[in-house]
Amino acid sequence: MTNLKPVINDRIIARYKRWAAWTLVTLYLLILIGGIVRATGAGMGCPDWPKCFGSWVPPTDVSQLPDNYKEIYGAKLKGEIEFNPVKTWIEYVNRLFGVFTGSWIFLTLLASVPFLKSNQRSVFFLSLSAFILVAFQGWLGAKVVSTELHPVMVTLHMLLAIVIVFILLFSYAKVSYIDRLKVEKLKKGTSALNTWIVASMAIVTVQIMLGTQVREEIDLAVLALGYGARSGWIDSVGPVYLVHRSFSILVLVSVAGLWYQLKKGTSERGVIRVLSDWMAGLLAAEILTGIVLGYFSVPAFLQPVHLTLAILLLGIQFVLFLFLNAERIFKKRTVELIAAE
Repeated sequence: MTNLKPVINDRIIARYKRWAAWTLVTLYLLILIGGIVRATGAGMGCPDWPKCFGSWVPPTDVSQLPDNYKEIYGAKLKGEIEFNPVKTWIEYVNRLFGVFTGSWIFLTLLASVPFLKSNQRSVFFLSLSAFILVAFQGWLGAKVVSTELHPVMVTLHMLLAIVIVFILLFSYAKVSYIDRLKVEKLKKGTSALNTWIVASMAIVTVQIMLGTQVREEIDLAVLALGYGARSGWIDSVGPVYLVHRSFSILVLVSVAGLWYQLKKGTSERGVIRVLSDWMAGLLAAEILTGIVLGYFSVPAFLQPVHLTLAILLLGIQFVLFLFLNAERIFKKRTVELIAAE
């Protein structure tokens, strides 16, 4: 006998959207915390992995370490032999939050299981991919420590975080679309807009990569001048900073132009118009933080904010691209149940 099992309903869809949304929030917070780790020079606050100074709960005072801890860990502390509890706990909180984020991604994976029995099974496989990549991200984090913050490993670690965010953004956008999300119609076709948004995303991505190079140059300046000489960091950075600063003009033109084209191309206010306004707001905040960093001695609290804003901007552009092409990318809007014997 053939029947249809009530696998997917509004409650299941709402649960997936809720858990996926919280997962995205924790991912962006993890990126922010990772930026704080780097801005404060706490990347080697725990010189071993997964433990910290050989313990699951790191020490708060040097008296809790063995007398010869400088001999044991000195080579990994980049010359900063004296124990620094603040940096140790910043790095340890980063690791704990990484585990917390992994738990949310696992919950999102569980919430996606019912989609396996529908024509939207890709939701499950996207969630599974994110979960697998998070596990790989944990392994990559261990490599970042074992290679003593090698610039290539640090950059790969960040890029993988962006990939995970994009996978979950795709899945969340897909479920939102099949959940009757209103996507306004465009006055003309999407061809020109697609070209514009892809070009803008490429420019923003290049700018993020240039920013990581500036960050590496600043790290070298810190080693040479010390944390007390912030006013001299920018002056000691090579030409990559000038390229990064000049490239921001292209970012401004591409994003502002995209915002204008989206506003002109939509006749009503829907999700595309809302997201484009958020994109413009993030652009303004990104430029403002960049100006403050460049002209006010690289304030530590703004470094991670600047990076996180850039990744948020790129994420919104990606979602805009998805919704501009929703009918083609997401195909079927309804959730059809698979017949079961």
